[in-house]
This record gives sequence, C-alpha cells and structure tokens, in this order.
Amino acid sequence: MTKKQNPNQAEKPVVTIQKSQLYKHERRAGYLFVAAPIIGLLLFTLYPVLFAIYSSLTSWNGISDMKFIGLSNYVDLFSDTYFRKSLFNTIYMMLGIPLGLVLALLLAMALNRGIPGTTAFRVIYYVPVISSLAAISILWQWAYNGDYGLVNQFLGIFGIEGPNWLANTGTVKPALIIMAVWKGLGFSMLLYLAAIQSVPKTYYEAAELDGANGFQRFINITWPMVKPVTFFMVVTGIIGGAQMFTEINIMTPTGGPEYSSATVVFYIWQKAFNNLQMGYAAATSIVLGLMIFTVTLIQFKMNDKSTFEID
Repeated sequence: MTKKQNPNQAEKPVVTIQKSQLYKHERRAGYLFVAAPIIGLLLFTLYPVLFAIYSSLTSWNGISDMKFIGLSNYVDLFSDTYFRKSLFNTIYMMLGIPLGLVLALLLAMALNRGIPGTTAFRVIYYVPVISSLAAISILWQWAYNGDYGLVNQFLGIFGIEGPNWLANTGTVKPALIIMAVWKGLGFSMLLYLAAIQSVPKTYYEAAELDGANGFQRFINITWPMVKPVTFFMVVTGIIGGAQMFTEINIMTPTGGPEYSSATVVFYIWQKAFNNLQMGYAAATSIVLGLMIFTVTLIQFKMNDKSTFEID
C-alpha cells in the first residue's frame, strides 16, 4: 500500500551550494597553517618523547646499536644513591619558590604605594631577569669565593668570617637558592604589581568604611585577588626549578662537595654525556617528567577547589 502524495503539497526544491574558488583556496591555506604546528608537534615533541621512552628500555651509549633490557634502567635508578641525592637537592632548592614569592609580593605592595623612583626600582629589579643566566652564574661564583668574594668582604665589615660558600656542604644549597631568588625576583614582582593594580579601588574603599585595618584588607581583598598570579608562579617555578642546570654546571661543575648541589637534570647530563649512558639518562628523564606532571596535576586540582568568584 503506497501513501498518496497530497497534490497541494509542493515539493521542496533541492538547493545545491557551489563553493567558489576563493573558498577552496582559503580552505587549503587554512590547512597549511594548521599543518605547520601539528607537524612541528609530531617531529619535535611527540617523536622525541616516544624515542626517549623506547631508549629508556635499552642499554645505549648514543653511538652503537641499542640493546633492549626492559626495566633494568628504572630498577638501577631507584637504587642509585646519587640519583636520590640529586632528587633531594632539587626539592630542597625549591624552598626558594615561597621565599621569592613573599619578597616579590612585599616589593610589589611597596611599589604600589607611589613612592618616588618607582620606575627606576622596577628597571633595577627586572635587569637580572633579562640578563644571561650564564653571566649571572659566573658573577655569583666570584661573589661567593671564599678568599676574595664580595659576600665575604661585606660580612667582614661586621667582623664575620664568611665560609667558602660553594665548597661547603652546609652553605652551597642556600647560596644557590639566594642567587635563584635574586634572579627571578623582578619577574614575580612585576606580575604581583600588575595584579594588585588591577584590583578595583572600590573594594578597599568599602572595606575602610566597614572599619577594616590594613592587615584585614590584605587578607580579604589583596591576597584572594592575586591568588591566580601566585598559582601561575608556583606552577612555573616548580617546573623551572626541576630543570635547574646552568647555574649548577657553572658554579659547581662537579656537583658540589659530596654531590650536595647536583640537581636531577645535572645528574641526567652527567650520565648522558660524561658516562655515555644514554638509555639510563632517558629513564631518569622519564621519571623526572612524570614527577613534574604529577605535581602540576595536583596543583591544578587544589586550585580548582579553592577558586572563588566576586560579583
């Protein structure tokens, strides 16, 4: 049984859209623009990661053929005393992250008060950020010298005999932390200053009318408003601190006394290029990458739970 078509019901016309040559040309151009970063990601990120994962399962000196050994590199890694020392040193030096953030916030709040010479202070504090890390490391190596260093000469004014900072197990890590905080202080300070200046003044005016003192205004207004900047700097600081290498290689080229200043990246470099244990170094790199990813993921989860909105 067939359904009769209503003669009064007109058939809908079929519309065919003809795409112009200009549309096809723009489409091809769009694909080319998109293909460039995708190809770059595949060649310079995905392929190296996959190659590192495979090489971490091999015994390879970077020249001869790879010999598959399974998880032996990972087993040897976690039983290596030097790796554990370098991991402890890396975590210890990250103590400079909260120290730097506190100093940067205090400086930003001071510069926000409109004191004379604010622009000059900003430039002075930001100069180390744009300076060469290698040059800064050499300068601080001289400053920390136990015989003629500027640090010990300054302490000598007060009758204090300073140690040989980079040759002492108890002072080498604090010395490196001080240098790292000084190097990044200007960047953190400017970010905090921008965040503080973006806070609407009406919030502070309303708080003053309610009788809030300076500390209460800071806790309830300033700190919550600069919290996203703090989160950004903590994440980037941990990622950067986990990759600390240049200053260690220049200031303590042997890893410091009793390997007390060597970081994980310095340990990887030694294994790869001094000992020609490329497979072992790749395994260490994979472990370090997983640690950084895990810590970053935890930070993002914690930040999601503490977010807030102001109407």
